[in-house]
Amino acid sequence: MDPVDTNEVKRSMREILEAESRAIKNIPVTDDYAKAVDIIVERVHRQGGKLVASGMGKAGQIAMNIATTFASTGTPAITLHPSEAQHGDLGVLQPHDVLLLVSNSGKTREILELIKLIEGFYTDIPIIVITGNPASPVAQAGDAVLATGASPEVCPLGLTPTTSTTIMTVIGDVLVVNTMRAIGFTREDYAKRHHGGYLGTVARS
Repeated sequence: MDPVDTNEVKRSMREILEAESRAIKNIPVTDDYAKAVDIIVERVHRQGGKLVASGMGKAGQIAMNIATTFASTGTPAITLHPSEAQHGDLGVLQPHDVLLLVSNSGKTREILELIKLIEGFYTDIPIIVITGNPASPVAQAGDAVLATGASPEVCPLGLTPTTSTTIMTVIGDVLVVNTMRAIGFTREDYAKRHHGGYLGTVARS
């Protein structure tokens, strides 16, 4: 292999930054964001439930990131692997929980199966969906649907989740930040959850 061309990498980097920045700006801003935050506040902070995030593959990793960020900012949250749900992990669900499903295609088989499982377990758990396809089967099950805008992936094959996972992360940040504001989450509250590491030190200073 020839050495990597430094100038080519810089050119590519500028293109990727521009494409992903443009994709973020194209995220549809809708009333469903306020609806999603209302659902989270009602189910978790008023009724004592938790947020249960789920996704498959790369989307599952984004779901985990969103859940851990919620948990660290005052909203109890866990991740449920959609396949493991079929082997007993569905038992983590409780009556006052809220489900956050992440699926770019909105057609992920394991997520659709999870929805069916939940319908037979609890009938009134609200579902928030983050998807690139608001007309998809997964989206149709949602009480609040947060569309990514379906911008093309920056992957040269147009296949690898790249732009889509960036957008999903941003959407998760929007939910977290607005939930923090809705519950009046303070610096002192943050410090109680971060006893170690740099952030804990900064929060307590």
